[in-house]
Amino acid sequence: MIHANITRYYNGIKQFTISGHAESGPYGYDLVCAGVSAVTFGSVNAVLEMSGADLSIEQGGEGGFLRVTVPDGMTETTMEKVQILFEGMLISLKTIEKEYSDYITIQD
Repeated sequence: MIHANITRYYNGIKQFTISGHAESGPYGYDLVCAGVSAVTFGSVNAVLEMSGADLSIEQGGEGGFLRVTVPDGMTETTMEKVQILFEGMLISLKTIEKEYSDYITIQD
């Protein structure tokens, strides 16, 4: 199962951790894993490209682990961009969870 843990501060996302494997299909055909990966990595890439924020990113060597931390000290404009993009990511993840709750759980 994939576990997504969201840590908030002042009504914003400070950190999120995605861990585990969905195992909803054979390797290479796991739609839940592919969807979660696309949503999370796409969101991180969008934040990096659109805001220039210097995110702290940790990944597991074999996959199945991603932790992203939003740094302190960003301008208000940059923080707004980061939060909008990560809240959009969370909405997408919750949509996946709604359809595939046997394979993903979100703690927000």
